[in-house]
Amino acid sequence: MNELEARLEAVLFASGDAVGVDRLSEALGVSTDLIYATAESLSNQYDFGHRGIILVRLENRLQLASRPDFAEDIRRATENRRPPSLGPAALEVLTIVAYRQPVTRAFVEQLRGVDSGGTVNSLAEKGLIEEAGRLDVPGRPILYRTTEAFLRAFAISSLDELPALPALQTENEQLTLDDLAAKAEEGADSS
Repeated sequence: MNELEARLEAVLFASGDAVGVDRLSEALGVSTDLIYATAESLSNQYDFGHRGIILVRLENRLQLASRPDFAEDIRRATENRRPPSLGPAALEVLTIVAYRQPVTRAFVEQLRGVDSGGTVNSLAEKGLIEEAGRLDVPGRPILYRTTEAFLRAFAISSLDELPALPALQTENEQLTLDDLAAKAEEGADSS
């Protein structure tokens, strides 16, 4: 491990949360390209050695995290209960937000055909979606988008990695919410 790798590792370990590459570049006095290259080298070292930690890239942020393979050991050691899995309604809402963001609760309800206020609030409380401003129409409804916690939960670095929506082959050429939720669940199962 070279000195820059050690410095980057120390900063990421001490911060605990994801840190922007621009901020890391400024703090360590090197270019963002060098930060990305150093992060890639560290990530490869962790993977090659099947270490207990991994380096996670969340769009333009980096974070050290525990290897998902050891999640059950960590839960037992820290005596945390396993987080509840998302139900079908939550997966539907989360899928709509992920693929169509930013969206209003009314838009989600229009697509689903049912009141989704409780589900939207629950996903916001879990930190999977967040407010993204307000729509410039009468009433100024809140817009929602996914969060870094969403990216982490579905083991993706950016929204560009979301699986493509399947071709419309259902009745009336409309994609059903079951199709969308199935895609979201596939992503969650792979994490």
